[in-house]
Amino acid sequence: MENTNIELTTQEVSKYTDMAIMYTSEYGMKILSALLIFIIGKWAVKRITEFTKKMMIKAKVDETLIEFSESLIYFLLLLMVVLASLNAIGVNTTSFMAVLGAAGLAVGLALQGSLANIGAAVLIIVFRPFKVGDFIEAGGATGTVEDVNLFSTIIAPIDNRTIIVPNSSIIGGNITNYSNKTQRRVDHVFGIGYGDDLKLAKDTLMEIMESDERVLSEPAPFVAVSELGDSSVNFVFRAWVETADYWDVYFDMLEKVKLTFDEKGISIPYPQMDVHMNKLEA
Repeated sequence: MENTNIELTTQEVSKYTDMAIMYTSEYGMKILSALLIFIIGKWAVKRITEFTKKMMIKAKVDETLIEFSESLIYFLLLLMVVLASLNAIGVNTTSFMAVLGAAGLAVGLALQGSLANIGAAVLIIVFRPFKVGDFIEAGGATGTVEDVNLFSTIIAPIDNRTIIVPNSSIIGGNITNYSNKTQRRVDHVFGIGYGDDLKLAKDTLMEIMESDERVLSEPAPFVAVSELGDSSVNFVFRAWVETADYWDVYFDMLEKVKLTFDEKGISIPYPQMDVHMNKLEA
């Protein structure tokens, strides 16, 4: 009896071993093939993407378009590699694509915001309101554009932070591009006291602009009385400069005007109120 049981057990083990060998030989090669296709395919996708990027850089394509195209090409090619790997295993990719399409529809409805960001990225690339390296104000952030990807725009403010702004927020609002023009105008308003020499102050402001080599002669600098305020006579002060010099000139002018006014005895009044009291005789 014991010998019979041992014989049956041996037969079962042999049966399962044969089945394991059969399945291993049948599916093992498919799995190995799928892994090889994925590994080699991923390597090829990376090389193709790098080659495409080099060609676009050589052709002097806009940097924003290069970064966007690189991400899109890599994603599409990698998707093709994954489908080829699944097909090697024996998965019916036609049915898989149908399931993927249905799942994509459901995911798309759930991720409408993300899809809106992708659509906004396409609009940014097509209409090019700005490019990488521009100094802009958009989506509640102000700074230099570092990158534009499928979902967001990376903006670096002047204090070296990183702000990630959804593309839909940028397209949905106003965009101010400070780097789009080669020249910008520095605007200030300076006030002097009513007792000060108006002509001297006006000539002084003009001399300050004309003595700075960064201020352009065309368009010409401009100074004029803009308002007779409650406490001061206000001058509008306008100087055209190269865009790269804007902030340096902006701050330098404030300092120069204050120091020069102090030297020439021209006052810069602060808001004040004169109160006159009359004593009535009984």
